[in-house]
Amino acid sequence: MSTIIRLDLLLREAVATPYRDLVTRPTGAAVRQRVLTVLRNTGEPDAQLDFSEVGLLDFSCADEIIAKLLVETLGLPVQRVMLRGVSENHADAIEHALARYDLVIVAVLTQSPEPRLLGAAPDDWRAAFRALTPLGRAPAPPIADALSWPLPRTVAALEGLARRRCVVAHPDATFELGAVA
Repeated sequence: MSTIIRLDLLLREAVATPYRDLVTRPTGAAVRQRVLTVLRNTGEPDAQLDFSEVGLLDFSCADEIIAKLLVETLGLPVQRVMLRGVSENHADAIEHALARYDLVIVAVLTQSPEPRLLGAAPDDWRAAFRALTPLGRAPAPPIADALSWPLPRTVAALEGLARRRCVVAHPDATFELGAVA
């Protein structure tokens, strides 16, 4: 199961206005603090930040809400933070913010139901992620076969994704997309 956090509602709480746009660094910081409060109190291993009712997202808010949040969640009970309802414009700002910090996150954009990686992900990680997507959960060998890669290269890519909390590595040597699948 996954905790869903509607950013439009947290924005309204943070600035006490009916705006749908996430702009300015102070606004982003205020929303991030509200997200952290929710994450500290969730009993779920996954959380999804829902952008579906957010209008504009500028770089400073993407930096505050996504990039800094990923760094701050490392000590929290939530294992993964993902994004959903992300527009192409949101994705551009998020990509730019995450690249500055060498971070990566899983997102489902409004234009496609397929999850994708945003941020600083090497090409091997992106390819392994795309190969895992239709499977949902699988060991490395079928992914290596699908990519025509040697098994060690595939395992390295999947383990990199797991270290960045984009997939879950299970004790039975399988890897899973999780809540976005």
